[in-house]
Amino acid sequence: MTSRRKFLKTAGMGVAAAPLAAPALAQSTIKWRMQTYAGAALAEHVVKPAIDTFNKIAGDRMQIELYYADQLVPTGELFRAMQRGTIDAVQSDDDSMASPTEVTVFGGYFPFASRYSLDVPVLFNQYGLNEIWAEEYAKVGVKHISAGSWDPCHFATKDPINSLADLKGKRVFTFPTAGRFLSQFGVVPVTLPWEDIEVAVQTGELDGIAWSGITEDYTVGWADVTNYFLTNNISGAWIGHFFANMGRYEELPEDLKLLLATCMEQSHYYRQWWYWGGEANLRVDGTKMQLTSIPDNEWDQVESAAHKFWDEIAAESPTKAKVVEIFKKYNADMAKAGRPYRYG
Repeated sequence: MTSRRKFLKTAGMGVAAAPLAAPALAQSTIKWRMQTYAGAALAEHVVKPAIDTFNKIAGDRMQIELYYADQLVPTGELFRAMQRGTIDAVQSDDDSMASPTEVTVFGGYFPFASRYSLDVPVLFNQYGLNEIWAEEYAKVGVKHISAGSWDPCHFATKDPINSLADLKGKRVFTFPTAGRFLSQFGVVPVTLPWEDIEVAVQTGELDGIAWSGITEDYTVGWADVTNYFLTNNISGAWIGHFFANMGRYEELPEDLKLLLATCMEQSHYYRQWWYWGGEANLRVDGTKMQLTSIPDNEWDQVESAAHKFWDEIAAESPTKAKVVEIFKKYNADMAKAGRPYRYG
């Protein structure tokens, strides 16, 4: 932390993992610093292509320097750093960056809120979540630019998980809300810096990870240190976002705001097919982890517990109640719509 704070005070650019390369810039070039929740290997897919595209199109008018997980500040301090203007923009879920809003608990993996990745953009663009997020973040000086879906949430573990009983006592790296929910099944949530996870599994500090789907397990190296992948998931898609300091965002010309939003939407689209295809391909052709499953009649207990958890969250505030009602209506609509929206 001392070195990070020294970096922020001096605004030096000589960090070990350098920001995106940029051409020689004019003095008038708008310069932003963005930090993502993702480590370098994952960022190559979840954000870097969009920022590379933005910088190429914007040219001398604006450049965004991209930093990876915990490079400038720990992920849990991302919101405060952005709010203060220490960094200009962030890619993260609400939960991981500890944003002080009424919607924070729904970021990342809110248990069983979605079944498929397309559920997330529909919830935001057609069921009203965009408006709620925009209002909540405006209250705290942050611009909510865009929401999108990532991968589903599965367990990757050293020992096989074939029943709920096998989860008891397992020390698992996961998101705050997911950990709060899973603790009732005996899971012990552990919080560590993202880059430390692989070593923590190797040393036995962690028994497993409930942070991603199988695509990320392979991409970031976790498939090399875990032996089993549980096919049951607690959410069909991670909910993540792009945010910016409100003052810095409002300073942008309208066409750069539009370019920013367009590149971020392209990022969401890229992840839709990269994850969707990757999850299936690695289940079928992946060689590093053995697939296990908890029987449906037993896993139904987890889904039932999730709906009780929704009601507990809804009781905490009117805004949370409004979001939960949207999730309930959406899932009821999908069940009524039937195949392919919902099965069974």
